[in-house]
Amino acid sequence: MPRAEDFRSPVHDPRVVARVGALLGGAIVVLFVTGLLSHLSQNPVPWLPFGPSPSWGYRLSQGVHVTVGFACVPLLLAKLYAAYPRLFERPALRGPLHALERGSVAVLVAATTFQIVTGVLNVFQVYPWKFSFLWVHYAAAWVVVGSVVVHVGVKLPVIVPALRSSVAELRAEESGGGPRPPSVVPPAVVPPAGVAADQGQEEDPAQAATSRRGFLAAVAVTTLGVVALTVGQTVRPLAPFAVLAPRDPRVGPQGLPVNKTARSAGVADTATDPAWRLVLTGPGGTRELSRDDLLAMDAVTAVVPIACVEGWSATATWDGVRVRDLVALVGGTADDDVQVDSLQQGGSYASSLLPGAYVAAEDTLLALRLAGEDLDLDHGYPARLVAPNRPGVLQTKWVARMTVLRPGGAA
Repeated sequence: MPRAEDFRSPVHDPRVVARVGALLGGAIVVLFVTGLLSHLSQNPVPWLPFGPSPSWGYRLSQGVHVTVGFACVPLLLAKLYAAYPRLFERPALRGPLHALERGSVAVLVAATTFQIVTGVLNVFQVYPWKFSFLWVHYAAAWVVVGSVVVHVGVKLPVIVPALRSSVAELRAEESGGGPRPPSVVPPAVVPPAGVAADQGQEEDPAQAATSRRGFLAAVAVTTLGVVALTVGQTVRPLAPFAVLAPRDPRVGPQGLPVNKTARSAGVADTATDPAWRLVLTGPGGTRELSRDDLLAMDAVTAVVPIACVEGWSATATWDGVRVRDLVALVGGTADDDVQVDSLQQGGSYASSLLPGAYVAAEDTLLALRLAGEDLDLDHGYPARLVAPNRPGVLQTKWVARMTVLRPGGAA
């Protein structure tokens, strides 16, 4: 069994570990904040109401979330590589506090790896599990953040001097001068019996510093490369370079990507049935409107982005009827919430709740046309919900019913 001292690469240095760890920790903070915003957008709470402004808000936050998530792949691998010799410390456990420290590291590594792996698979819509990704991802995020706080608290006496001394010390070593800081770098290893003295001696300081700087540079270049090859699914001008992204925001029916098709939702027949009617229910009663009835109403054109939880987004031009005008037909007001139900039977997003702040917005439409054409079946024909600053999974397609709700959820 190897010991920590057997790993002689200069990359296994607290200064390298601290530097990569700082980048990974910063990325985790960004992921937590943007992930929390996404979760609360999909599951709103009274104390943090979201609204339709700015229209690009969710597009930005979720685009950052997914891009930074991809960037965490090389950062996590680099962090694990630089620090893994610590797994072979002897004795393995030096007491209760040391056992607690090692246990917290195990939780941190396991939870972070789980979050990144499942997050990437979710972006590619691959689900080799039975649990709800939304809620498990949310719960695991708190575990990761808690583990990071504990880990930083325990390792702070090592992290602070490592970060403070790294730049000056590495430059000094690279030029061949200056001692390695004893508070940061492990002491030299005495070669075991039978091993030549020159085999147990440390690498030349200048060469070691160059190796560490080269490793950090490679990590930075790889991470930036991943970002550059992913961010195009959110930033339209960079779309041609988004070779790592699962979606090209320019490709799809009517120039817009599709996540769930009408066939996969089981609505291909009911959505094209000439007998389709939109059922409106509110304080003033119930009304049924055909698609021709909707087309005969005052049409509104709105430019609204569709931003999906998988990170891709695209701006599109929609034509339709304002939701607040439909609500008024059945005695509702723009302050009322509206429940929107799809023709889709079952599934987590077969219906959605549209808060009053969105109902009142001028750009919140029951869309009938996209890019000057009737909606494609896979984009929600005969009618779909479109609202600014709202997750794509809540932009209900194949709308069948809209129910006006009074405060407290009463119809």
